[in-house]
Amino acid sequence: MPLQKLQFKPGLNRDQTNYTNEGGWNECDKIRFRSGYPQKIGGWLRYGLFTVVGVCRQVFNWVTTAADNYLALGTSKKLYIEAGQTLYDITPIRATFVSPATNGCFTTVSGSKTVTVTISGHGAQDEDFVTFSGAVAVGGITAANLNTEFIVTRINSTSFTITAATAATSSASGGGSAITAAFQISVGFDGLTYGYGWGAGAWNSLSWGAGATTPVFFAQRDWFLSNFDNDLVANIRKGPIYYWVDANGTATRAALLSATTINGIAPADVPDEVTQILVSQNDKHLLAFGCTPFGSVAPTFDPLLIRFATQDQPNVWTPLVTNSAGFLRVSRGSAIVCAIATRQEILVYTEGTLNSLQFLGTTDVFGLQELSDSISILSPRAVVTVNNTAYWMGHDKFYAYSGRVETLPCTLRNHVFQNLNYEQADQIVSGTNEGWNEIWWFYPTADSNINNAYVIYNHLEKIWYYGTMDRTAWSDSSLREYPQALAQTSFTGSFNNSTTLNVTAISTGSLQVGSIITGTGVATGTIITALGTGTGGIGTYTVNISQLVVQTTMTADSIIYNHEQGLNDDITAMESYIASSDFDLVDGDQFILTKRIIPDFNFEGSTAALPEVTMYIKPRNFPGNAYSNTDSEAVIQTSVNVYTEQIFMRARARQIAIQIESTDLNVQWQLGSQRLDGRPDGRR
Repeated sequence: MPLQKLQFKPGLNRDQTNYTNEGGWNECDKIRFRSGYPQKIGGWLRYGLFTVVGVCRQVFNWVTTAADNYLALGTSKKLYIEAGQTLYDITPIRATFVSPATNGCFTTVSGSKTVTVTISGHGAQDEDFVTFSGAVAVGGITAANLNTEFIVTRINSTSFTITAATAATSSASGGGSAITAAFQISVGFDGLTYGYGWGAGAWNSLSWGAGATTPVFFAQRDWFLSNFDNDLVANIRKGPIYYWVDANGTATRAALLSATTINGIAPADVPDEVTQILVSQNDKHLLAFGCTPFGSVAPTFDPLLIRFATQDQPNVWTPLVTNSAGFLRVSRGSAIVCAIATRQEILVYTEGTLNSLQFLGTTDVFGLQELSDSISILSPRAVVTVNNTAYWMGHDKFYAYSGRVETLPCTLRNHVFQNLNYEQADQIVSGTNEGWNEIWWFYPTADSNINNAYVIYNHLEKIWYYGTMDRTAWSDSSLREYPQALAQTSFTGSFNNSTTLNVTAISTGSLQVGSIITGTGVATGTIITALGTGTGGIGTYTVNISQLVVQTTMTADSIIYNHEQGLNDDITAMESYIASSDFDLVDGDQFILTKRIIPDFNFEGSTAALPEVTMYIKPRNFPGNAYSNTDSEAVIQTSVNVYTEQIFMRARARQIAIQIESTDLNVQWQLGSQRLDGRPDGRR
């Protein structure tokens, strides 16, 4: 029997049985296809030495007229701008307290780092951030150790505690009469959170002291970001609009748009509550999707209302005959989920309809038209545009719109939607990787509360593949060299009634001095202050608060990664593999005796001294059989490198599958067409 070339269909198919998908690929992780052949995806490297506090849900890149290349990042706790690998905290200030409200507000206890702060009506919650200035030393804690940023642990409406870098040498109260306390906007939730218990639900709905019987849900913190010329416009979902002025420099914070004068013009009728902002760049209108109506005395949120500021003036929202400010309302649906700009229109999604918003240039300014009333969308960031076509992830299928709405054929539909945590669906984020003609969706699987998996659609080759990866935000901007993504550091650790953090496993990211640690039982405001035996991964670290926490999953700050840079998972090896479905060499009622295989691999781009992959040949007699490590159906494992000419083997079975994997540093590989040497060996 002549050598038989093994040719497999490109892409992955998990919507058919393994045997039905004969001649195709069945499993993979961290694999992509180029011209129909599988290869390992590009690696990623950490960008910058800083960490980003909180879980980042939105990133936005733009370049100013002064050539400043900015990356805005909205997290569950902060709002940042990054430029030149330097991170600037521009989180808005919620409230500022000065003398006499702050006079002598600090109270220390000898031998303790915990400082009690008394400011009536401070309004802070646990994990909020406050920055002090103008304080003098108290109880042996220096002014330098007081005039800085702290994480709040709330006691009541008049007091809270902070943790100083050094312990007090005496019990005292004071701090002077020139103290300024600037409280940043309250932090949000990392993901959808719910609870019962006392204080949950409407006031006076149950008897005194009784906990709520139905859960109260708190949405994750979502930011929406856009630029208006050189400046940044931002809003928290169902929150106010903030504005950051580039001309004021990176040392200044964003402020409420309703309190910002622009071009010498005072703000007017800015919406108090907005689902999403977006700048229509072609005609320079700032739009609010889902917002409080114009002229409402008491804020009455309308989830289907679209308002727009006058042209070239983002802080003026009063509709007048002399300007272009105005409003429209989506006619059907219960709430606007998101909006995204394409080349000729803005697509507006509700939970069940798709609408087109277009600039008319007439007295009506904008026009609104319904495109479809039978779609769904899973999250505000589940949609992306490529070449004027929108692709998005619905409740149980994928869609595309390029002038008409279509269901996107998907060979991984069951694989994705039957293993998805719908409760945390708001975390789903999509992005493009245009260098490879790919659209990525990151999502949480049914057994995870964070994004831990991805599915990719290659819009050029019209194929799908999938894998595992933790990413919370993604940006593929032509203004930067590489696609950039963020992941929150996740690890397993414990405290043994001390300030020593013992890390036994790292799932994602790395740790460093300044990282804020959170987790079940971990004290609020826990920060790494020194490295022990750990230098980013497994080992020990010193923190600022002594505590007892049994081994549990913990999280730290987020990290930016440059994707398609290098060959590895940052500084560790990337594990990748692909496995075929079973195939017959002759009719399935005959056994095949396989004697050898001639491999065909390309290791171009590898920097390892001798790059290699591991190949598995997996024979079995029936689709219902497990792959075996014994008898004539034993799985054969062998290493393949650039010098491997042929692999001798002996396997007798009705059907065979192959699997390729790599686990070494600095290896890049592409699979070609393997050739198999076998012959019929009887029936049974």
